[in-house]
Amino acid sequence: MSTVEKIQRQIAENPILLYMKGSPKLPSCGFSAQAVQALSACGERFAYVDILQNPDIRAELPKIANWPTFPQLWVDGELVGGCDIIVEMFQRGELQPLLKETAEKYKEAE
Repeated sequence: MSTVEKIQRQIAENPILLYMKGSPKLPSCGFSAQAVQALSACGERFAYVDILQNPDIRAELPKIANWPTFPQLWVDGELVGGCDIIVEMFQRGELQPLLKETAEKYKEAE
């Protein structure tokens, strides 16, 4: 399986997916930590991929996403954005309903 196929599968299989440096319990950069805080505060479960453990994904994802930095939040197969956008959406109250609707949509599908 190519790296691109692996990324496409991860995005398809995880309705709420964060590509980040480190893990939610141990983020390896401040931007990833802020993104995890905002996502965790929304109360929905999310998957993550540690790009530091996956250098192939770290190299390929920016090309696919046309987004150069990490973290990257993907919701329902769409790139939402990076740390600034995640935090801004959370502060505006836009992130919570997006994650809630996505989580409920996939719970019903199971």
